[in-house]
Amino acid sequence: MTLENKSLVQRALAGLIETGDVDTLAPFLSDDFVHHRPDSSTSTKMEWLGAVHAALTPLAGMQVEIHQLLADGDHVVMYSRRRLPGDGPAIAVVDIWRIDDGLIAEGWEIIEPLSQVAANLVWWETARR
Repeated sequence: MTLENKSLVQRALAGLIETGDVDTLAPFLSDDFVHHRPDSSTSTKMEWLGAVHAALTPLAGMQVEIHQLLADGDHVVMYSRRRLPGDGPAIAVVDIWRIDDGLIAEGWEIIEPLSQVAANLVWWETARR
C-alpha cells in the first residue's frame, strides 16, 4: 500500500503543479476530505479546493521543487521548496496526506518562509530570556 499511496499523491499533485488546474486534484480527494492548518482550523473538500483555486491566480508561475516524498502505511509526506512568482519569497512546505480507500482523506500543511529559517532554528532561546 505504501507505494500505491505515494503514487496516488504524486498523480494528484502532478496535475495541479503542472497545469494549475484545481479540477485535476478534486477526483483524488474523498468526499469527506478534511484539510488541517497549523492554527487548528480545518476546511472541507469544497472549502479547501476553493481556497486553492483562489490562490492559484496570484501564485501562477510558482516554481515547485519536491525534495522528499516519503510514504509509511496510510500516510504520505512531501517536503518541497516553492518560489513565488517574480521576486517573491521562497517557502519551505511540508504536506502530510492520509490515504483511505484509495483516496486522499486528510491533509496537513506547514509553510515557512525560507527567510525566517534562521530565527526559527533558535525559537527556544527567546523563552530562556
